[in-house]
Amino acid sequence: MSEPQGFGTGEGSTQRLPVVEPGTEPGRTPSLDKRAPGTTDTADTTGASESGRAGRFWSARRVPAGIVALLLLLLAGIFLYDIAAVRAGRSALGWRRDLARQLADRPVDDTWALVGAGVAAALGLWLVVLALTPGLRRLLPMRRTRPDVRAGLHRNAAAEVLRDRAMEVSGVQSARVRMRRRKARVRALSHFRELDDVRAEVDGALDDAVRGLGLARPPAVSLRVARPGRKG
Repeated sequence: MSEPQGFGTGEGSTQRLPVVEPGTEPGRTPSLDKRAPGTTDTADTTGASESGRAGRFWSARRVPAGIVALLLLLLAGIFLYDIAAVRAGRSALGWRRDLARQLADRPVDDTWALVGAGVAAALGLWLVVLALTPGLRRLLPMRRTRPDVRAGLHRNAAAEVLRDRAMEVSGVQSARVRMRRRKARVRALSHFRELDDVRAEVDGALDDAVRGLGLARPPAVSLRVARPGRKG
């Protein structure tokens, strides 16, 4: 038996048609990546890690901004209504006449005047602090390998990782971790083995765990290993 002939080619063999990748212009041969499988462009990654700064995340402050905007809107609406009523020939609201009289007659060193000024100053200082500080203290920034990508790790998640690594050491009965932005306090209880040996192994495991977190500012680890208290 003879092999079937190619359809519409006029030749005795079938030809393989070229495959055009999506996004390739007609008539242009797509470029081939000659790098070995599994390798990455180290030049791009290195340049991105050097150019990207891993700063703290800034909070949106939606709740304080919403409260301030709502209060200002209500206050401005009330004053605008009163001014429009006075322009229309009506008398001003009673509370505004009383407030104007109180501000004109009350001395500056009055107790209520000082209390009101103190509250206003405290609120203003609070708003200034909120505007100048980033917030989100529980979110730890991670190292940036690309300038257009930012990642963060919650402090509770980082504490759980350190606790799990400490519990993997032989001799550790329980561990407790308190994670802060600059420091991690680890307290471990060992029910057997020498404390010095357990402390050395836990210290090494925690150092590896901190490096594995990939944080931009790795926290300093404060470790204390002790025996569990006697029951009764």
